[in-house]
Amino acid sequence: MGLTSTDRARTLQRLHTRIRACTKCVAAGYLERARPVVAGSIRDRIAIVGQAPGAVELTTGQPFSGRSGAELRRWLAQAGIDEDHLPYRTAITKCFPGKSPTGGGDRRPSPTEVALCRPWLDQELALLQPRVILLLGGLAIDRFWGKVPLESAVGNVRRVDGVTYIPLPHPSGASRWLNDPAHRELLTRGLAHVRRAARALDRQASGRTMRAPRRTSAALPFSVARPKSADGRR
Repeated sequence: MGLTSTDRARTLQRLHTRIRACTKCVAAGYLERARPVVAGSIRDRIAIVGQAPGAVELTTGQPFSGRSGAELRRWLAQAGIDEDHLPYRTAITKCFPGKSPTGGGDRRPSPTEVALCRPWLDQELALLQPRVILLLGGLAIDRFWGKVPLESAVGNVRRVDGVTYIPLPHPSGASRWLNDPAHRELLTRGLAHVRRAARALDRQASGRTMRAPRRTSAALPFSVARPKSADGRR
């Protein structure tokens, strides 16, 4: 017999406690101090996987709470997902890696750091059992999609073992990838995939994944928004 939702919620809380106590990367010499950032609810049916927490997340203790998080919420709003009901947010590595030695944003976690953190992410996703996973940036795409150029992944969708994977660029302001109009169009296509995937979840279950029309505002825990134009993107 599988775990009940209550059991899974308690197990996720215990997992978060163990992650916060992790010091593997300190022992391996990559960090001076371990301060893992984890949060989220077992009810979430969509998961977002990013690269690593930033300096702001280190202070707030909440994933995607800095400028990248603000941009991410704007993207999700374009896809119809309410800011008050954001998906489960996690990352390939759980600690702020520090600034890049070249001065171009945060340091990219090393392959060893990724490997050390991999069991934590695997356990998170095994407990959460998300039906949709959004892959933000190259590191997350490499892990779940394969090593391909960003423009070969963003705008596409892949379904594996009942899970829908949707790659998106990282919302970090340090990235210049979205300066290209063609890349912005790929992002638009990617967000359209997010909207369709979330609507599909709503058809399959009684809960809501996005904003609900006013007459169904009591639906839990997410809700679906009515598009304001015929193309469904706004």
